[in-house]
Amino acid sequence: MEIVAAAALGKFIGAGLAAIGSGAAAIGVGNVVSNFLVSALRNPSAAARRPRPCSSAWPSPKPWASSRSSSPCC
Repeated sequence: MEIVAAAALGKFIGAGLAAIGSGAAAIGVGNVVSNFLVSALRNPSAAARRPRPCSSAWPSPKPWASSRSSSPCC
């Protein structure tokens, strides 16, 4: 096998492995979201009491609101 052909084959193998890794990560995220939805549908009152995640890392949807006043948990 030529060097150039082996390099091209290695690129395809690497891209395939990266695609498998991305697919596995997507399956994991879907599993977490589906478990939350199952628990929220079984007990909706518990889902309403669930604390909101800290949103200080995300920009505020209202530009006039400060990050401290828009985030109740931080």
